[in-house]
Amino acid sequence: MDNYIQLEITSIDEVTTALAIAELSEIGFDGFLEEENVLKAYCKERELPEEDLKHLLNKYNLNYSLSTIKHENWNTIWEANFSPVQVDDFVGIRASFHETIHGVTHELVITPKMSFGTGHHATTYTVMQLMRSINFINKSVFDFGTGTGILAILAEKLGATNILAVDNDDWCIENATENTLINQCKNINIQKVDAVNDQWRFDIVIANINRHILEANLPQLATVLQPKGTLILSGLLQSDEVDMVTACELLGLHFVKTAVKDGWIAIYLTK
Repeated sequence: MDNYIQLEITSIDEVTTALAIAELSEIGFDGFLEEENVLKAYCKERELPEEDLKHLLNKYNLNYSLSTIKHENWNTIWEANFSPVQVDDFVGIRASFHETIHGVTHELVITPKMSFGTGHHATTYTVMQLMRSINFINKSVFDFGTGTGILAILAEKLGATNILAVDNDDWCIENATENTLINQCKNINIQKVDAVNDQWRFDIVIANINRHILEANLPQLATVLQPKGTLILSGLLQSDEVDMVTACELLGLHFVKTAVKDGWIAIYLTK
């Protein structure tokens, strides 16, 4: 298994943090921890995009440091920085070493390993807010870029009976598989794939990644969506909304609403 690089940026404000996460995601960073005026970002050591990273850091004039973290130390680091998350009174997200979260409709237990999607980031949070208003009962769901599997797990809790959760990263596949077992899921099929299969068809499609990957796969995501189906897109900044909605409408999709948190958005569309 790979070692990871930790990029620690200090003295960073909330606006720049949002922009930095969006751009770091596009160049290969796939895990983030946000603290007060500090952003920590992670990528595989062998995939460190040195030139792109240097350009980004200089662009925002950021103070930073780089360090290597060995694979065997990941869980200790993730646990130390993982705290329970609550999405209104709808969903509570915790690790196995946390106490039960009371007063929520659904509780998810997520092993805090190095996969994107623990509910801490606004992109995952806003997707869950939109999922609350969607009927998942007996529906088929495609979770594109599943990360920890958290959204697929919630989809099953909400009544989905046929869920395909895919990612192109071995670590995510391992972690999502573990999390579906912890949450006693029965209807989730996890696969490692690099592209959307045009022959697939789903009632609901969820894609929480980043703008670059969404734009590259949007025609395929629209194709696999059944007529009258629901599409949720996230991993986007508020400044991306107009362009993304326009691109979706050109593919025959219809805008319903947007959820917003900390400068990030999730978009709800239908076909």
